[in-house]
Amino acid sequence: MGSAHNPRMTPSPHHCPPIRPSLTSLCAVTQIALSHQLLICLTDTDGNGYISCSELNDLFKAACLPLPGYRVREITENLMTTGDLDQDGKISFDEFIKVFHGLKSTEVAKTFRKAINKKEGICAIGGTSEQSSVGTQHSYSEEEKYAFVNWINKALENDPDCRHVIPMDPNTNDLFSAVGDGIVLCKMINLSVPDTIDERTINKKKLTPFTIQENLNLALNSASAIGCHVVNIGAEDLKEGKPYLVLGLLWQVIKIGLFADIELSRNEALAALLREGESLEDLMKLSPEELLLRWANYHLENAGCNKINNFSSDIKDSKAYYHLLEQVAPKGDEEGIPAVVIDMSGLREKDDIQRAECMLQQAERLGCRQFVTATDVVRGNPKLNLAFIANLFNKYPALHKPENQDIDWGALEGETREERTFRNWMNSLGVNPRVNHLYSDLSDALVIFQLYEKIKVPVDWSRVNKPPYPKLGGNMKKLENCNYAVELGKNQAKFSLVGIGGQDLNEGNRTLTLALVWQLMRRYTLNILEDIGGGQKVNDDTIVSWVNETLKEAEKNSCISSFKVCHLYGPKNWSESVCASRRLGGSEPQDGHDRVRLPHGERNEEGVRPSGRGRGCVWVSGCSCLVPPGNTGGVSHSKVSTR
Repeated sequence: MGSAHNPRMTPSPHHCPPIRPSLTSLCAVTQIALSHQLLICLTDTDGNGYISCSELNDLFKAACLPLPGYRVREITENLMTTGDLDQDGKISFDEFIKVFHGLKSTEVAKTFRKAINKKEGICAIGGTSEQSSVGTQHSYSEEEKYAFVNWINKALENDPDCRHVIPMDPNTNDLFSAVGDGIVLCKMINLSVPDTIDERTINKKKLTPFTIQENLNLALNSASAIGCHVVNIGAEDLKEGKPYLVLGLLWQVIKIGLFADIELSRNEALAALLREGESLEDLMKLSPEELLLRWANYHLENAGCNKINNFSSDIKDSKAYYHLLEQVAPKGDEEGIPAVVIDMSGLREKDDIQRAECMLQQAERLGCRQFVTATDVVRGNPKLNLAFIANLFNKYPALHKPENQDIDWGALEGETREERTFRNWMNSLGVNPRVNHLYSDLSDALVIFQLYEKIKVPVDWSRVNKPPYPKLGGNMKKLENCNYAVELGKNQAKFSLVGIGGQDLNEGNRTLTLALVWQLMRRYTLNILEDIGGGQKVNDDTIVSWVNETLKEAEKNSCISSFKVCHLYGPKNWSESVCASRRLGGSEPQDGHDRVRLPHGERNEEGVRPSGRGRGCVWVSGCSCLVPPGNTGGVSHSKVSTR
């Protein structure tokens, strides 16, 4: 190399100058694919323009992929038999680089899998489909599985329909097989949102593959109706007990139940958390997570302790939990509720794990030792600690409705069933952030833009202002978004938005906001029907015609003329829901399932036939139905059309 007469010192069309960059430099240029021929020059010691067996090891090292000798020999043999693409007995750089990329990808995949497996509390499983079974892993948290199993065991311990699977062992994979028949999922959904599923529509005895499929359809569609995001989760996934999907769905269901009463219109005592200068409207805009944090800090402030900013790093030492338990524990001043004195001696424990265990023993005295272990507390698991706090709030809020403050209680309006339907529909599509309060959460139009994309209306995201918004002029940024949302509705979606402006969305005008949201939901439903129908345009008349033809073919004595009137044994109101059940019966094969039909004389106290069974039958068949529990007597024709 040092000789002036060395032919490799003279650049030629076939040879490169003798550059010797560092190993780091070689790695960098390899990654950007600019030094392929340079690597050949550096390792092509005989100067023939090809890679020999003896040069292969040096080339791997130069490319930042050093391999042991035996592995190089195996690769050499493989290259000569299968990698020598032109079968000339020589290895060109193009042939080498193809093998190199394959080896590099395998190495990266192995490293990634090792990183997943090393993380404490995380289980990794191989791909769960034919396409993803090689080189793909899904992970799930053992801590979450343990917590959810214990919660379900406690919730369903006295349910006779679940005795075949309850109690489950949290240390095994019992959970993933227990959800396979759909019964546990249906029960948990009803615990989170009572009366969502009519119990009569759940198959409980002598289960067959067909009835199990019905149960799983029922669980998935009812979960969607209460606001769970179930896209990409199918009945087969639950039947097979795919861990990451099962845990993801269960967490959504459990969370909805835990957060149900952390809402001002359902729990007026939360008004005690108002700060100086705030109104009820300000408090209503807070998410359940924000309300829980404020509730915890309210009690910590009363205890003279420092506030916390989260349910992860700030609670790792258990000290905040100790003081919170002491504040909310019954004091014996309410009739029938004995006092519980929290033993604070555990605060003196020097070891974090031991201190957390002592704290949980005190929580157990309140019946609130759920979701977290001492390790979960010390590690600051945010999901499980949030669930622990929510459960504690539900059992011991220790709040009293303010009586003497100047509060406009008239501004406190609960959510209507129609509003809940729209909100759950949005959440079921996986919008981010989650919609907790329909009007305030749409005030910056970010969710509306996501819904536009769901109905195939393109959004120019460069025109969208995104949070965090500045304190000065932040509302103007939101208003700009709302103006653009109305513009898209008028010009792109061709919605009827006469008299609706961006300011109406920004200020949460109920009537005008619902006018836009209803059209979004309607378009989404019609798009689904068009996709099913191979692109054929669908409108109200198309749906009415299909219903009547289906009923006629099934020889049913019922028909509809619009989404407001159903003729069944004479004129009847849609809210009786029997027509929907009969329509479903007409569209299903005759399998002997008479439960699809409601007895003619069955009515509730108000003289209206219940819709729960009809709604359940729709879910069982695998269809989506977003009408919430109790939404029958006053149901609008708009929601009937989207069923």
